[in-house]
Amino acid sequence: MSYEYKVVPAPARGLKAKGVKSAEDRFAYALQAAMNELATDGWEYLRADTLPCEQREGLMSKTTVYQNMLVFRRAKMAVMAAQTPSQPAVTAPRPTTNEAPLVEKKLVAKRSSETPSDEERPAADKASGASPDVAAE
Repeated sequence: MSYEYKVVPAPARGLKAKGVKSAEDRFAYALQAAMNELATDGWEYLRADTLPCEQREGLMSKTTVYQNMLVFRRAKMAVMAAQTPSQPAVTAPRPTTNEAPLVEKKLVAKRSSETPSDEERPAADKASGASPDVAAE
């Protein structure tokens, strides 16, 4: 089974809560809250790691700082099943055979040498007095 992983920084400070008095208890409560929040999204706690991280200090120098990270994992199958719907949301209607097929008409502009004479022009063009060039455009 394959997994996907998520790495988050561990809390640096504890959280205040009712009945939680000491610094250790507050820190444990902060870890518990972070783990429970990710667990609601399906992430399983795997381990905590302390990893080196190089940071700039001043203009030219660098120092190594250690970061505490929490590692979580979840199965990829659960993610795939949650993301892919079982049925399409919208289906296209099927065409029926009793409908007449749509016919496209092409409009072709005629050149001025091919314009119709007064007998061939529609009556609306004759009444408006439009020239054959304007009617063709």
